[in-house]
Amino acid sequence: MVTTRKAIIPRASGEGHEYGDRRGQWNGEGRPRATGWHHSRGMGNGRPSQDYTSDDRLAENLGWFSIGLGLAAIAAPRGLSRLIGANGNGLLLRAVGMRELASGIGILTNRKPSAWLWSRVAGDVMDLALLRLAFANRRANRLRLTTATAAVAGVTALDVRCSLEHSKVEYGQDDGGRVTKTIIINRSPPELYAFWRDFENFPRFMEYLDSVQITGDKRSHWVAKGPVGKKVEWDAEITADQPNELIAWRSLEGSDVQHSGSVKFQPARGGRGTFVRVELQYRAPAGRVGVAVAKLLGRAPDQEINESLRCLKQLLEAGEILTTDGQSAGRARSTSWKYDRTVPRLETAASAHL
Repeated sequence: MVTTRKAIIPRASGEGHEYGDRRGQWNGEGRPRATGWHHSRGMGNGRPSQDYTSDDRLAENLGWFSIGLGLAAIAAPRGLSRLIGANGNGLLLRAVGMRELASGIGILTNRKPSAWLWSRVAGDVMDLALLRLAFANRRANRLRLTTATAAVAGVTALDVRCSLEHSKVEYGQDDGGRVTKTIIINRSPPELYAFWRDFENFPRFMEYLDSVQITGDKRSHWVAKGPVGKKVEWDAEITADQPNELIAWRSLEGSDVQHSGSVKFQPARGGRGTFVRVELQYRAPAGRVGVAVAKLLGRAPDQEINESLRCLKQLLEAGEILTTDGQSAGRARSTSWKYDRTVPRLETAASAHL
């Protein structure tokens, strides 16, 4: 008979907790019990975890990385600036250091760290923007800046992955939202229905879509741009089809994006075009936190649909999508200021008539 010596690991409250050998005592399910930082802290849903997963370990490492980077930026901002080749502002780097320090402490001290992990993702996006601006400085070391940018991009990918996995555990797959948008387009319902029914037209006015392929009478395969350059794919099927009036769809089981929606075409009074009303229900892979971060980064479903409908209006009424790319007074939006002012008024009027 083989015996194992036990060690007493004191809890934070002073009570003892018995474990087996250094790998943990067997819990009767064929797996060793979790021990150490992750057990006392609890992971995911607030209950003590039974397994210290690779995602838990990654979150812990990212937390300590944040603290280390934050302390370095606060204590020696000019040295860190020279190290990355930026020759930047010491005060700005100290602010970045405070942000990193707060994120690291939040990750290590919270039972549900996904919000703090997503704060790292937002911080990574800010860092990439600052590094891009640093290239404009003639005194900057471009080789070091390039290396630093590549390193930040790699860390961003890790942050996104860890944030997604922890959000799935903490919030589940049922959290999402509902979006309803209405716009008036100066085209008849049959024209709009015919254009929308051909899903391969969608990449023409939806910037985030790479391609749509018809795979059957009512089924199609979609490929979209995801976070950090990742491709997101799903299959969808039509669930309702009323010519010139309504099209409804839903994604199939196992798709990266779980959603359902519909579009309705209603003639406006006096033959002044057609009201296009889009309704979308979705379950975000990252839960509520992921949706919030997506809004911060400008890629939330409601923002994407709103912009896509405006592009659809331009495409069908003017024959092309107007842009200001390459102009000296280019703007963040892809339309003119007159368009940005006029369309929201039309949308408000359209909603009032429905």
